[in-house]
Amino acid sequence: MANAPARVAHLQTPRQRLESVIQIARAHASEVDCENRFPAETFEALKRARLLGVMIPAQYGGDSLSLADIVDMCGALGQACASSAMIFAMHQIKVSSLVTHGTESAWHIDFMKRVAAEQLLLGSATTEGGIGGDLRSSICAIERDGAIFRLVKEANVISYGRQSDAILITARSHSGAASSDQVMAVVLRDQYALEKTIDWDTLGMRGTCSEGFRFTCEAPAEQIFPHPFAEIAAQSMLAMAHLMWGGVWFGIAADAVARAQAYLRAEARKRPGEKPPGAIRLAETVGVLQEMKSVIVSGISAYERAKLRDEELSSVGFSVAMNNVKVTTSQAAADIVRDVLLINGIYGYRNDSPYSVARHMRDALSAAIMINNDRILGNTSNLLLVSKFDTSLVA
Repeated sequence: MANAPARVAHLQTPRQRLESVIQIARAHASEVDCENRFPAETFEALKRARLLGVMIPAQYGGDSLSLADIVDMCGALGQACASSAMIFAMHQIKVSSLVTHGTESAWHIDFMKRVAAEQLLLGSATTEGGIGGDLRSSICAIERDGAIFRLVKEANVISYGRQSDAILITARSHSGAASSDQVMAVVLRDQYALEKTIDWDTLGMRGTCSEGFRFTCEAPAEQIFPHPFAEIAAQSMLAMAHLMWGGVWFGIAADAVARAQAYLRAEARKRPGEKPPGAIRLAETVGVLQEMKSVIVSGISAYERAKLRDEELSSVGFSVAMNNVKVTTSQAAADIVRDVLLINGIYGYRNDSPYSVARHMRDALSAAIMINNDRILGNTSNLLLVSKFDTSLVA
């Protein structure tokens, strides 16, 4: 009978396995925020539940989970701890690049198997000092020396860099390449060194520990993806990022709404027969939350349709649609939490209240500047100048 719990856990779906992780994440969320530290307890639980490789195909040891399922998990975790959910989302975004662009490389296939078997946590170094947050531009360049490559990158943000088991990093393909001629490589922990250059003391998302580092590495050239980063970004990374981040922000907003509902119910019990003043605002806020959900669900459907054709994934219309998912959901999350703050009043404003949304507000405000909305709207405006906007209501 000693093996019974293990057998039960094995039969559970990934979403069912996530439930115990959510409880752990919720229990430590305030501490993670206050202490500005990595949510170690959550990720120990995620690894025990074998949830870091869920997107990886079953043939490589994963669960072959769909994008919709992953986004739902991001949302569920976001209702407990936004920092934990954001790290989980960023990890899965990196896994998505392996799944969609690594299957033509024996090394990347073997690495996917390792991620699933060893529950490796993947970090990202796609931004760089001096380029203003533009993911599609690099200053640093790959230096090839026979079968190996070397790279030095002034990365102004590597989220949870110290806790990562491997980092997926971008750079120019060679020293003479244009800034947009980029490649991405997987670099294992024992192949790189991190020298911290920027601390992480922020308003919200404090547990992501997104410090800046001088990244130096030496690794086999076979660890460079066979596809250019422009293709990876357009066909998997950016769409996945906008949708999974949207799931995290939905989770933050949904938990805030739940706290508003709990507060108003408590107020109604104090005054039977009287409708609490914030009840109408709650109804309006739930409507906005429903719209936010619809945008994410629609975006997932658009991606699932588009991925059947590479040219569609790289199309102007698809890029506009994904950009709009990011801008709309990031704005809605902050708007919803602000409205909940008005509903809950001082109880929402206090840090020591069960109806507090102080952490939710601080975390939600990060959404608009994760790939700044102004940059995205600028890109969208350029795209709309050369394309026709789709006004059809039929998918």
